[in-house]
Amino acid sequence: MEIQKELKAESDLKPLPDPSRLGFGIHFTDHMFLMDYKDSQGWHSPRIVPYGNFSLDPAAVVLHYGQAIFEGLKAYRGTDGHIRLFRPKENMKRMNRSAWRMCMPQIDEEMVMEAIRELVTVESRWVPDQHGTSLYIRPFIIATEAFLGVRPAKEYLFSIILCPVGAYYAEGFNPVKIFVTEKFVRAAKGGVGEAKTAGNYAASLMASEEAKELGFTQVLWLDAGERKYIEEVGTMNIFFMIDDVLVTPALSGSILPGITRDSVIHLAKSWGIQVEERAVSIDEIIEKAETGQLKESFGSGTAAVISPVGSLYYKGKTIEINHGQTGRLAHRLFEEITAIQYGDKEDTFGWTEIVK
Repeated sequence: MEIQKELKAESDLKPLPDPSRLGFGIHFTDHMFLMDYKDSQGWHSPRIVPYGNFSLDPAAVVLHYGQAIFEGLKAYRGTDGHIRLFRPKENMKRMNRSAWRMCMPQIDEEMVMEAIRELVTVESRWVPDQHGTSLYIRPFIIATEAFLGVRPAKEYLFSIILCPVGAYYAEGFNPVKIFVTEKFVRAAKGGVGEAKTAGNYAASLMASEEAKELGFTQVLWLDAGERKYIEEVGTMNIFFMIDDVLVTPALSGSILPGITRDSVIHLAKSWGIQVEERAVSIDEIIEKAETGQLKESFGSGTAAVISPVGSLYYKGKTIEINHGQTGRLAHRLFEEITAIQYGDKEDTFGWTEIVK
């Protein structure tokens, strides 16, 4: 399908925000990508148009039954001036897995990749050039059919919006404090925890607000069945360095399969580090911390890349990790991944793609 373009006049373009004060998810570019779906037609009418509001029927299925999925990836302006994407095809594969789980139509992954390339090229002036900044890319699908009844919709809207971003956490690369909740759960096995669907994030809000009120950056979720096994942090997968082994919870159906998580595992193994994907209980982590075997911990995700964890708070007790300092492995992984993303280091894994 050919992508139609309706672009703003140069005189109507927005002024660019201060690159030193970008925040995350605040500023949006001049244009967006749209594509429609009907059961009788499939996906059709791909187009790049000026950024603007949607018009939805009050009975749109997404508003009542939550059929909505999304992805998150970034474009990076390297020191060589080129704009790169990091493992974008993995995002498209994951989006189709989410679509399958939410009974939504599959996308043509290569066609959507072309849409991302085109949109990023059109909006290339929005890709910031300060190290640590990037252009966040948010593809998403919502059910637009006007129908009240519990069944999959027959009409959908696919969109891509872009926003220039700085650091996700106010702490930057400094260690964050994590609140371990035993009161709330995010997802259960057999549910939709492994899909990147809007409802998962709505389910996380109450615990996240409670954590912030207590002075913590994020929530660490335990399993829904026993409230014993560690799953993930609100916006990240989690890793623990126990002695000389890097341990992360195994993907069990209730954990989002993070692309940065997969990158960490590949890099660690390439450096000769033993990696275990297995069940990890909060009691084990407390014990390893007390015996000094827990060397460091960090989260991984598109937004923050690597986020060192300085402490966990569980049942009224603070578990300090690595004296509240950034660990050597977390620092090495952050430097390596960002160097690949910005083109400062050879990409031996073939993870990046130059857009412009």
